[in-house]
Amino acid sequence: MKKSDFIANRLREIFLNGYWIANTNYKDQLESINWEQAVYQVGNLKTIAALTYHINYYLAGILTVFNGGLLEIKDQYSFDLPPIHSEADWNKLASELFDNASVFAIAVEKMPEEKFDEMFVNEKYGTYLRNIEAVIEHSYYHLGQIVLIKKLILATQ
Repeated sequence: MKKSDFIANRLREIFLNGYWIANTNYKDQLESINWEQAVYQVGNLKTIAALTYHINYYLAGILTVFNGGLLEIKDQYSFDLPPIHSEADWNKLASELFDNASVFAIAVEKMPEEKFDEMFVNEKYGTYLRNIEAVIEHSYYHLGQIVLIKKLILATQ
């Protein structure tokens, strides 16, 4: 299997349809909650909606680079979630994540093998491969948080 196919499959696994690593994925977790649960504040933890926005923010920003644009995302804005006031708002945010994850996986799948070893934007960010692997690891980290927060919310209802 080509590296690009392998990594694209890992991305699909965490976001869209996999169960092997965490026994769940973003789509499975997010589609089974409503907007009120998504914005429910458990103590001082981030909300599920905020974590969803955060992960999508990075996917969208890196996709811009994949498409020839500039890296314009900044950590300080990665939790600037627009207000969620309805099921439609929540569904839009979740759908954007799923859409970006799908497009991201396709972009990785189409990458020539040598691209993975190229510098990503600036030497301080390392290679394309390092950044794509960081997306996977970062996404699993926050998926774990979402699963735990969801359990805490469901235990109070």
